[in-house]
Amino acid sequence: MWYDHPMNIRVTDAAEGLMRRAFTVDDIWRMVETGIIDPDERFELIGGEIVPMSPKGIRHERFKAWLNRQLVKGLPDQLMTIPETTLYLSDDTFIEPDFVVYPADSGLEKLSPETCLLAVEIADSSLAYDLGRKARLYAEFGIGELWVVDVNAMAVTIHRDPADGAYGSIERTGFDTGLVPARIGDFALDLSGYRAG
Repeated sequence: MWYDHPMNIRVTDAAEGLMRRAFTVDDIWRMVETGIIDPDERFELIGGEIVPMSPKGIRHERFKAWLNRQLVKGLPDQLMTIPETTLYLSDDTFIEPDFVVYPADSGLEKLSPETCLLAVEIADSSLAYDLGRKARLYAEFGIGELWVVDVNAMAVTIHRDPADGAYGSIERTGFDTGLVPARIGDFALDLSGYRAG
C-alpha cells in the first residue's frame, strides 16, 4: 500500500507494517545503469519493494531444463516461450516467472498481463510463496493461467479464472496427468515422461 510521506516520496508498508521507501521500475533501471545494482542480481519488484529471489536447487533446474525442451518442441508455431524473463505488471511491480508463453505476433516487447497466455513457476524451496503471495499477485494483475510446479511432490497446482485479486479455479494434479492450457490450442503437456533423476 502506498502512502504520501512528509518528504514528498512514496513509501510502502507491505512487508511488516513498517514504512519503507517505495521504488518504481524506472528507479530500478537507473540504479542498474549507475552501478548501484548489479545487472545480474536476481530480484523482483513487488509493490515498490525489492524482493530477493530464492536460490534454485538442482530439482528446480532439472525440471526447468526438461520443461524448456517440451515447450520449445511442442508449442504451435504462432506461440513463443521464454524462461526467466521480466514480466512488467505496473510501474512499481515486475516479476520473473520461470516460463511465459505468449503470441509470436505480439512479440516479447509487448509481453504484458494481457498477452501472457500461461505463466509457470517451478518451486522447490519457494513453494509456499509461489502458491500464496505470488499467486495472488498473478491474479491481481489478471494473468489468465498460472501453473505452480512442486518438483518435490511432483505435482502441479493450476490457477485459472482470475477475478477480484484471486483465482476462481485452483486445481492440484500429479505428474501422471496431462496438462492442457485453457488459452493455448493444439498443445498438451505430458508430465509423465519426466524423470527426476
